Amino acid sequence: MGCNNYLNIKKNIINNYSFLNKKSIEKTIHDWNFLIKNASKKYNIEEKLIKSIIYAESSGNPYAKSKSNAIGLMQIKPSAAGLEIYRLNGKKGQPSVQELYNPKININIGTSYINLIQKKNLLGIKNKEIMRYATIVSYVNGTSAFLKIFSKNRNKAIKIINSMTIETFFKYVKKHPSIQASQYLEKVIRIYNLI
Repeated sequence: MGCNNYLNIKKNIINNYSFLNKKSIEKTIHDWNFLIKNASKKYNIEEKLIKSIIYAESSGNPYAKSKSNAIGLMQIKPSAAGLEIYRLNGKKGQPSVQELYNPKININIGTSYINLIQKKNLLGIKNKEIMRYATIVSYVNGTSAFLKIFSKNRNKAIKIINSMTIETFFKYVKKHPSIQASQYLEKVIRIYNLI
């Protein structure tokens, strides 16, 4: 029964984003492949995940800007992820809007942020697929908000996550205070599976 429910979840994800196709995604992302490959190597993050997030966030538009002031290919908020990565690298302040419109800088900051999420904030998650999904939700809504759906204590949250099946994990993500979390996860998974 658990396996069937998991397959139904995957089937629903595919049906909800059937307008996406591999050819259009690859064409859109093509211009950024070299930068993605370099960032992937530098930060030890899977290229496919970077591409999926870029496509979900900006559809490959380096000049994309959201209402919440997220900028560029990976929709970096200067005062959130931008600030965190600047601090991590010993820089003062935060990236400028102009810097974030630069694809190389944007992809580097976004990929560095994914690295921070995986190698520090979510360190300890054992299942690679669940780690990918947890990273995606954390990327869009923050790691703290994500972990709190499991426990207010980070270590306890990681322990709970490690005891879960993928199906149970999805049920918990549906409980995320932001409805955007589960919708974004479904969208990025769909893109990821097409690449």
